[in-house]
Amino acid sequence: MAADEKAQARGEQAEGKVKKVVGGAVGNERLKAEGKAEESKGDLRAAKEKAKDAVKPK
Repeated sequence: MAADEKAQARGEQAEGKVKKVVGGAVGNERLKAEGKAEESKGDLRAAKEKAKDAVKPK
């Protein structure tokens, strides 16, 4: 399950980055903002998974 979450986080980060760059390139502020939001969502998901790994007993 954790691997799925990590992969989803990386996907969201990548997709958000693409939208942000494309939105900036074509001057579409809505797309740029949507990309930033999606990238942030991926960052938060990645941070959550990192915290769960740190707490997990070894």
